[in-house]
Amino acid sequence: MTISTPIKVGRRKTAVARVQLVSGSGTVTINGKSALNFLKKEEHVKNILQPFVVTNTEGSFDAKIKVAGGGFRGQIDAIKLAIARSLIANNEELKPALRKGGFVTRDPRMVERKKYGRPKARKRFQFSKR
Repeated sequence: MTISTPIKVGRRKTAVARVQLVSGSGTVTINGKSALNFLKKEEHVKNILQPFVVTNTEGSFDAKIKVAGGGFRGQIDAIKLAIARSLIANNEELKPALRKGGFVTRDPRMVERKKYGRPKARKRFQFSKR
């Protein structure tokens, strides 16, 4: 019997990651590709797998991830948050370890909106006295 967690969402800036954990051998697929194929570097793959390392659950779940929007770094952080939330949904006792590692906190920083009468959010046009 395979144990499956509900789909959990992680967000960072404008990136949104949806993760479903299924009991398995530890394979990670992101948008239908293998993690290394999608992220291109081994250190990025290790970075998204940190929640598994902290909770000693590496190799016990297969992760199916769909990520969209944002940039590269935002997508990685969104995936990490979604994996941590899925692990907590599977086993509530893992929450203190994940909180101590900083994986449960959602980073609230967003891009500030552009204001009218200005070229960017805070930048002003050059002031001319005469």
